[in-house]
Amino acid sequence: MRYRLEYAVAWFFIKLIGLMPRPLARAFGIALGRVVYLFHVKLRRVGERNLQLAFPEKSVRERTRILKGVFTSLGRQLAEVCLFPTYTRENVSEVVVYDGFGNFEQALQRGKGVLFLTAHLGGWELSAFAHSLYGHPLHVLMRSLDNPYMDQLTREYRTLHGNRMLDKDENVRGLLAAMRGGETAGVLMDTNMTPPQGVFVKFFGIDACTASGVARIAMRTNATVVPGFTVWDSQLGKYRLLFDPALTLIRTGDEEADIVSNTQLFTSVIEGKIRQYPDQWLWVHRRWKTRPPGEAGLY
Repeated sequence: MRYRLEYAVAWFFIKLIGLMPRPLARAFGIALGRVVYLFHVKLRRVGERNLQLAFPEKSVRERTRILKGVFTSLGRQLAEVCLFPTYTRENVSEVVVYDGFGNFEQALQRGKGVLFLTAHLGGWELSAFAHSLYGHPLHVLMRSLDNPYMDQLTREYRTLHGNRMLDKDENVRGLLAAMRGGETAGVLMDTNMTPPQGVFVKFFGIDACTASGVARIAMRTNATVVPGFTVWDSQLGKYRLLFDPALTLIRTGDEEADIVSNTQLFTSVIEGKIRQYPDQWLWVHRRWKTRPPGEAGLY
């Protein structure tokens, strides 16, 4: 019953926002984000703690500004997701434009598959969606939502233009197949993990248990790892899908050590991008929840 009620409420707001003109939808989404900031104390406290850990040198005022920006960013993205059914190949450039597309194109031409390394930064839901509208559908790793009705709805929206979802339970097999077929897969690898799926690497100077699967797949298949992030550009009034140059994998012959080293490489790239756009990353996630054995919790 609870799942049905949650779905009904969410469906109402998604459809309501989806009927609005884009400027009004964005304004409404941002307003919702700011309301959540004011009233969701738990999320706000997690965000405050994370920012304290990552930016101890910043003042409380600076960290508060960043955290408020996160909820603005989340609200803006919510509006865009609600508008997904209205976006077409003809109008997608009004929402998302490429920056560095040549980096992706060169990687794709290698024929070894492309791992699209990304994070919960800016409009991450728009990354794969816009990419598919531009004619480049891809596989997207996702964890099923607890609410089965919302899970089905999000799948329908994400796959409107050819994207394919890879569930957590099939991610290794699916990724291997995609890379061997010379295809593209998008991977969000900035969330807290637990061993053995995760290894500890430094993230903002603090040990963070991080998914090692991207490194394992890349090393096994020789796929090209291309960082890609969709960030809001206030001057353009739209998102930029940034593709950075492909990363060079570390190969010393010690497989397990190389997996950790490459996972650190990928994490450092993500950290660098977050430092550029700190008010667009998901600081309300308990990124440092899993601790090394014997170490006290941070939350």
